[in-house]
Order: sequence, then structure tokens, then C-alpha cells
Amino acid sequence: MSLHAAATLRGERVALRPWRDDDLAPFAEMNADAEVMRHFQAPLTREQSDALARRARLHVEQFGYGLWALEVPGRSFAGFVGLARVPFELPLPGFAKDPHEIGWRLTRAAWGRGFASEAARLALQHAWDALRLPHVVSFTAQANRASQAVMQRIGMTPRGEFEHPRIPQGQPLCPHVLYAIDAP
Repeated sequence: MSLHAAATLRGERVALRPWRDDDLAPFAEMNADAEVMRHFQAPLTREQSDALARRARLHVEQFGYGLWALEVPGRSFAGFVGLARVPFELPLPGFAKDPHEIGWRLTRAAWGRGFASEAARLALQHAWDALRLPHVVSFTAQANRASQAVMQRIGMTPRGEFEHPRIPQGQPLCPHVLYAIDAP
């Protein structure tokens, strides 16, 4: 039983919607793509991908927001964009307890067309209007310039660097950059 209606957010070209069963196969294909996953520790197996989709789906159903499935013109599933609580304590000062992170992962076919930025703006508007969050953060590996560009396009500013606590020290993906945006 859902506590909140699962929101569908619509922009000019994108929709953020609850997950469906037919999203699982394209989600697994995306998560197995080494190029899509190059800024993560490893591509996901089908089982790992399905488990992530189940968690994302359940969160959206229970709370009305989360990591929504992304639809773009010509593709009923193009990845995910959304909001989630940061699953560890941020090692940088100045953020509310249990801040929310905005994140995205898109299929390669959806890259370079502005879909991530448009969808992230919808998620941010939801963060301000519906969730009344004081700020939203985003972080990525230092080498992930594409995600940092999206962060900048949606108005986020760099707030520091940190070693990701869930990535072994010394790994190339361990150094992360943190961006944030305060509620208007």
C-alpha cells in the first residue's frame, strides 16, 4: 500500500514516471554497458540491475518520488533520473542531516541531447515544491566531466572534494567532487 501517489513529472521532451516491468530488460542492458558504467566500479549483472530497479520502484511507489524511470521521444525507457537520500554521511560541512542527492544514468542513445538536464530540472522542482528540501547535492568521480556539466547546467555549484567512503582508497574512482544547490 502506497503512502503517497507516485508522481509522474512531465517536461517538454521528457517524462519521469514510476517503473514498469518492461523497464527491466533495457535497464539491465544499460547497466551492463561498460561505457555507461565507466565511472562506476563495474557494470552490473542482470541480478544486480533487477535488484536496483526493484529498490527504485519500491521507493517511488512508497514515497511518491525517487529514482524515476526516464522516457524520451522514441524511447519508452532511457534510464533514470531522480532524488534519493545520500546513503552515507557527507564528509563536508554545511548540509542538513540526511541530504538528498539528485542523480541520473542514461542509455548511450539518450546522451548529448539535453535529456538529463531537462529531467534533472523537473526533479529539482519537485524537491523544492513537493518535498520542501533545503538543498540538494550531487556527486561523482572527478573524471566524470559529463555529469559535472549537467550539474552546472541545472544551477549546482562545486562545494568540495572527498574520498567516496564506499570505494577503496587508492582506486581511480575514489576521489569525488560534490556539487549542491540551495532551495530558491
